Amino acid sequence: MLKEQIKIHENFGSAQLGAPRNILVYLPPDYGNDPERRYPVLYMHDGQNLINPADAFGGVAWEVDETAQRLILENQIEPLIIVGIYNSGEKRIDEYTPTKSSNGKMRGRGGLADQYGRMIIEEIKPFIDREYLTRPEREFTALGGSSLGGLVSLYLGFKRPDVFSRLAVISPSVWWANNQIIREIALVGERLPLRIWLDIGKKEGSRIKHQVRALKEILLANGWQNDLDLAYYEIPEARHEESAWAQRFGEVLKFLFPVL
Repeated sequence: MLKEQIKIHENFGSAQLGAPRNILVYLPPDYGNDPERRYPVLYMHDGQNLINPADAFGGVAWEVDETAQRLILENQIEPLIIVGIYNSGEKRIDEYTPTKSSNGKMRGRGGLADQYGRMIIEEIKPFIDREYLTRPEREFTALGGSSLGGLVSLYLGFKRPDVFSRLAVISPSVWWANNQIIREIALVGERLPLRIWLDIGKKEGSRIKHQVRALKEILLANGWQNDLDLAYYEIPEARHEESAWAQRFGEVLKFLFPVL
């Protein structure tokens, strides 16, 4: 953990959602050397899983700070700021899903993704843009997460392409509400100005894999192009777990933040 480059904002309050939450900010190695230089920003969900093993689910952190630091110093990605937004525990499922579920053990849960998105767009992003040397325009603003975090990244990216232009959609829970997000994206019928990383682990289950594969085919049909503005991978041996996501996070960064 690169403590000197990590800033912590505790108990960030929101008018949109009642539960305050911590926000972690990773700053690139040359941050502040040139006060005129500004940086793109990647906003990520489940912030407690990103940097500190003591806070992470199962004690396994993604170590996004160390991965980003290494790739920046190797000139494999452009320097960026990473903002990790902690989830709110019990309300995570509700905040990360666009609609209520109507079946199974999740029946009646969900549906707060719009409020969660407003918190990011109207409260957290303006705060980050005030406090740090950011490039606030949509062209330099990314959103990402895994599982339900991948679902909400996809949903908010398609709803607000005026705010976000790059999406890290990692092992997304596109099954939520009987695959509603897949149907909605199919209805869009055209390519939006979004650069998308989309993946799934081959050990995550055949049903989930087929759903994500169907989403990829819809994106291609709508005008995205493989290896240009869409990166799609099925990762061998990868399961639905933090360690698998941590292992491929560097590749995510290289696609979304290439050195130009």
